[in-house]
Amino acid sequence: MTTKHRIIQVGSLAGSPSANQSLAERYDVVELWKYPDRKAALAEHGKGITAVVTSANFGADAELIDALPDLKAICSWGVGYETIDVQAAKRRGVQVSNTPDVLTDCVADLAWGLLIAGARRMGQGERFVRAGHWGQVHGSIPLGQRVSGKKLGIVGLGRIGEAIARRGAGFDMDVRYHNRRKRDDVQYGYEATLTGLAEWADFLIVATVGGAGTRHLVNREVLEALGPNGIIVNIARGPVIDEAALVDALQAGTLGCAALDVFEHEPKVPEALTTSDKAVVLPHIGSATLETRMSMENLMLENLQAYFETGRVITPVE
Repeated sequence: MTTKHRIIQVGSLAGSPSANQSLAERYDVVELWKYPDRKAALAEHGKGITAVVTSANFGADAELIDALPDLKAICSWGVGYETIDVQAAKRRGVQVSNTPDVLTDCVADLAWGLLIAGARRMGQGERFVRAGHWGQVHGSIPLGQRVSGKKLGIVGLGRIGEAIARRGAGFDMDVRYHNRRKRDDVQYGYEATLTGLAEWADFLIVATVGGAGTRHLVNREVLEALGPNGIIVNIARGPVIDEAALVDALQAGTLGCAALDVFEHEPKVPEALTTSDKAVVLPHIGSATLETRMSMENLMLENLQAYFETGRVITPVE
């Protein structure tokens, strides 16, 4: 009988169809989230542990990494890694893996769903019908905006940003992007400043990475540049947008609509957004399809298996 490798799982991967079960079947799992005293649990079980499983929800900070003297690999379920201290891991020679590519299409699809929902007032329209107002004395909902043929700005032209841009062709859109640097391998127009992109665009979709480097990248100035008819969509990370400035802009009428899958202090969402007909709000479901969540689970398991078999993960975070 083969002895199972022992791993630490930082938090429950309940958003996956079977990740918790698959890990439990294949490994001797220390379920860290079930221990009331995390520090004591790491001290008790940490020696000899070479691999950790986590997600962007739970991360892996320097304290966790330092508490595991034999750690060699952190395998994360999901593409975002801003809650993993990658620099601390690198200093220790610890590999970090995520699950890129497998969720690109579903997140890009949702970005378009949010954009259309915002422009065509779909959430407001559904609430109107559900409340029994259609055909009554309440009139109808306000007119929306056409989506096809408009100007689309994308903040962050990585894997997901590029997938969003490709879909823009089907809507006959002029697409431009803002990145830290111009890409020479794409035909889309490049805007050197985010404010310049917002001034030009009818719609702005945020698809950049999260973390300290992009916190409040979309600030009051950018939102003002997008304008009173502008629509902003966020499928990236909540803190990329200054949420207080966003609320102010919607309330002041200097921004047309916000269609959001992510928020600055999840799962808390400002009441000003949940009660506004100028906002579409979703509970961070960009990757929440059965197909994508299974692919994320499989890739996370493949990274873990590859580490134990070869000493190298498959999709390392660079």
